[in-house]
Amino acid sequence: MNTPEIIWKPTKAYVEGSHVKGFMDQWGIKTYKDLYQKSIDDIKWFWPAAMDYLGVHWHRRYDTILDLDGSKSFERARWFIGGKLSIAYNCLDRHAMDPSTTNRLAFIWETEDGTTEKWTYLDLYRSANQCANALKSLGVRKGVTVGFYMPMIPELIVAFWACMKLGAPLIPVFSGFGAKPLAVRLADAKARVLLTSDVGFYKTRPIPLKATCDKAAQEVPSLKHIVVVKRQKAPQIPWQEGRDIWWHELVPKQPSEFKTVVLDAEDLAMILYSSGTTGKPKGTLHRVAGVFAQVVKELGFHFDVKPDARFYWITNIGWMMGPWEVMGVQHFGGCYLIYEGHPFYPDHKRVLEMVTRHRLTHLGLSPTYSRSLKTKGEDWIREYDLSSLKFLGSTGEPFDPESYMWVFENIGQGRVPIINISGGTEMCGCLVSPSPLTPLKPCSVGMPGLGMAIGIADDDGKLIDTGTGHLVLLKPAPSLTRGFLGDWDRYIETYFSWEKNPDVWYHGDYIRRDKQGQLTLHGRSDDTINVAGVRTGAGEIESALMDHEAVRESAVIGVPDKLKGSDIVCFVILKDGYEPSEKLTIDLAQHVTRIMGKNLRPRAIEIVPDLPRTRSMKIVRKAIRKKYMGEDPGDLSSVENPGALDYIVGVS
Repeated sequence: MNTPEIIWKPTKAYVEGSHVKGFMDQWGIKTYKDLYQKSIDDIKWFWPAAMDYLGVHWHRRYDTILDLDGSKSFERARWFIGGKLSIAYNCLDRHAMDPSTTNRLAFIWETEDGTTEKWTYLDLYRSANQCANALKSLGVRKGVTVGFYMPMIPELIVAFWACMKLGAPLIPVFSGFGAKPLAVRLADAKARVLLTSDVGFYKTRPIPLKATCDKAAQEVPSLKHIVVVKRQKAPQIPWQEGRDIWWHELVPKQPSEFKTVVLDAEDLAMILYSSGTTGKPKGTLHRVAGVFAQVVKELGFHFDVKPDARFYWITNIGWMMGPWEVMGVQHFGGCYLIYEGHPFYPDHKRVLEMVTRHRLTHLGLSPTYSRSLKTKGEDWIREYDLSSLKFLGSTGEPFDPESYMWVFENIGQGRVPIINISGGTEMCGCLVSPSPLTPLKPCSVGMPGLGMAIGIADDDGKLIDTGTGHLVLLKPAPSLTRGFLGDWDRYIETYFSWEKNPDVWYHGDYIRRDKQGQLTLHGRSDDTINVAGVRTGAGEIESALMDHEAVRESAVIGVPDKLKGSDIVCFVILKDGYEPSEKLTIDLAQHVTRIMGKNLRPRAIEIVPDLPRTRSMKIVRKAIRKKYMGEDPGDLSSVENPGALDYIVGVS
């Protein structure tokens, strides 16, 4: 097999003046490889040194950098013990209060119809203070959770920083989810307040967000208030007096001064939900200092964000990349774009038009988006001035070589590196990532992220130097979730109980390292399904199916899709009294869509009389997927009823 050639090498313009090169010079480190090795050999040196160099302000410096709490492993690792800081102070207050930066742009908002607003740090600071006072009047304080079910609008950013100022852990939920996934997350986190809007807009159509919140609220006993941003003059929406409050009647009348709460390093900043392979999503817990250290390190060293940055990642606040972008860019006093709507509206040219119009320096594109754009050809790209771009980014799913090179050559014009990163919600950051000092091959994710002691394990759990295997973590990192909300046993089972090697933190990606040290991702090794960058668990979709009166059992798999990366195929066993029909399969697909959202509508629903399962009655999704894909289903010795695979009729 031919080894791909290096397609991008760091130029002097990228190296000199970069954060990472300055850090290396400060510590007398000669090569990036040497820096990485030192960052994992001495993690107690690296993380404090990195945070100091990148300008993190402590209100009280920590006493202890890392405490493993007596554990032989690092599942209970605590960081920066005794330290006090505020993410809001670092990312907002200090910029707004500095005369030299107070009028610098913090973010730009654009809508499908071209409406644009530009917010300075001072604008955002004053509005966030008003929102913090408003939430405080509703009983929100340090430790009280607040849910977000909002489109990408300015009030979202205002509320984000209001919660950070209060020390109120925020729960961002993707606004494309249905009522059931929203309710599960809010109830799990015992949210007191939910922030939303009457509608959001997508492809110019109003999406009724408040109506979804009303349905979800019926299953969230902790919820006391829903604060609603008004987007439409009419029609009227259902309203519950005492619970529902209009944003415009509550927030603007509040004082524009608020004393930001200084937090302990180990206080909870956010609860980000990640779908797993069982029905209930996982609430990952992100501590103030830990998550901030990771985000600042990545945006600083790997994306080289500076005050002149104009950053845009095609994402939603409900996904990890939303908070990651907002915190990371603002820490460095940069500016980012939030866009409400479809990136192909009114046509495929939209994003590149925004690059030109706003002189964007960083653009984050998913492989799915890139594959869609590639179908439109290349000639039209010449209409746009993309000279402002310094970095492209990607995450969420593996790239295919053809699409990667298309992006590199046409959007990046062969001069811009693709910072192709991979990590997860459970760390609000990356395990692997290129940097301005990393040469790149097609589809490369570069090297391990600084401070991230990754390993590659073969199917027997043995660590290997080169080749393809399971991505694992060998040492702690500050932002790793400290358990799942209310489910410690599941956390240990998920990450610290890999039967092949229980001494590692098991991530679940397949990854390849070649002889030159370049890393390339090859997808998930578990049952998580990634549809166009929207990650969900097979079990969560199965739970949605089980909510239908006709369904007795179900199994869900992800299958390759040329456009979306993966798509969903469902296998269903019906209850007695129900017969297979086209009408029923359509109804089941619509049922899943209503619960999970349109993004996760199944490609196909197959009705079968039985499913393969182990003696403990666990359905064997892996064997189902292999049979469906026409592959050898492998060792079936643990399968109680292997004949059930005969009912799986695969693609041909």
